[in-house]
Amino acid sequence: MTVGRATFVAIIGAGALLGSAPVSHARTRDFWVAAVRVTWNAVPNQRDAILGTAHDPGETVMPTTVYQRYTSHWRRRLRNTPPAGGNSDGIPGPLLRARQGDRLRVHFKNLDPIQPHSMHFHGVSYRPDSDGSYVPGVSGRDGNVRPGQTYTYALTAGTGSVGVWPYHDHSPSMHASIEGGMYGMLSILGRHEPWPDREFVVVLAPMGYFQTIDGRAFVGNTPVFRSRVGQRVQWDVLGMGSEHHTFHVHGHRWRARDGTPLDTQTVGPAESFRIRWREDAPGTWLYHCHVEQHMAAGMIGTYVVSR
Repeated sequence: MTVGRATFVAIIGAGALLGSAPVSHARTRDFWVAAVRVTWNAVPNQRDAILGTAHDPGETVMPTTVYQRYTSHWRRRLRNTPPAGGNSDGIPGPLLRARQGDRLRVHFKNLDPIQPHSMHFHGVSYRPDSDGSYVPGVSGRDGNVRPGQTYTYALTAGTGSVGVWPYHDHSPSMHASIEGGMYGMLSILGRHEPWPDREFVVVLAPMGYFQTIDGRAFVGNTPVFRSRVGQRVQWDVLGMGSEHHTFHVHGHRWRARDGTPLDTQTVGPAESFRIRWREDAPGTWLYHCHVEQHMAAGMIGTYVVSR
């Protein structure tokens, strides 16, 4: 690939410490999410398009449980992210968007007939009964939502919540759930910060035999993100599992908080960051983890910018 002109970014954000109480303009945002059993294929076309390697369905297909967005009272299933946010749905879970000062009510239903599940949120404030983590003899139903049961988590996005943050299962099923893709992201904007025209959720995580982006491996399976010249683009990047990754987008750069230009940034387990730029580089670009073994195991995709 011939790399064209670099694109520079205006800001980079990752949350700070948990912040203050909500401001007077706060609104309440309701989200309806369920745990759903699915059969997931990490490599739907069974190929590594770059190396030409074929993969057997016995390696790529697995039963798992994912978070799924719904309309109110779980009446109708919805996409987890808008179509422009990629060509995959189910992993990660719904992108939950809010502003500084907002209150969030996340209504969760466990439709998995076998295992308990929960939702534990980073980066926002809550009371202990919305922590969503299971501690025997201490926690309540929030950390152990049994099959068929529901629970509502009450969260607040304070001043220190601006940025992007993970949420994930923290029930007795936590470890198997996270390995199977049961995670998602919160995107909290500042009080007067503009919404991006395109927001891409990138979760770098191992799954079975593969290193995946949003639960998929290899070009042709991983999300194809799309934007147009002139649009404000935001990438929400998260690492899950037990490994470190380095996120890289070809032909683009952004700036760290101290102004240093970057084109690669490291993310560890449950760490997250966001980057933004005004797009000005048309073409088809690669994005990937720059840990070479991870890229070779599937952690690579394409980003398409049209005029």
